[in-house]
Amino acid sequence: MKLKPPKHLKVPGRALYTAIAAEYGIDDAAGLALLTIAGECQDRLRQAQAELEENGPVLTDRYGGLKPHPAIAIEKDSRNGLLATLKQLNLDIEPIRDRRGRPASGFGIRGVQ
Repeated sequence: MKLKPPKHLKVPGRALYTAIAAEYGIDDAAGLALLTIAGECQDRLRQAQAELEENGPVLTDRYGGLKPHPAIAIEKDSRNGLLATLKQLNLDIEPIRDRRGRPASGFGIRGVQ
């Protein structure tokens, strides 16, 4: 059964939610709640990054001085929230697969096994 992501998630959050749920077979209530939070963090992270891309990392205050853009803090907090949530999911290193053995693609530097 393919689970649909919550409707309030935007494209980046939905993509993350769907990919992790499918790759790791997450279907329990606690896991889905954590996935929702991860999706929300992903959306907020992408919004902050878009704002910084458009306006740069510094702004000019009313006195003509430079100050850090407030979206820097949002980006940092969202990234930390996303990483903490993914850690709470306690994901295995390899996603579940329907066949035995190692994955077809390589790992490490330049795919060298």
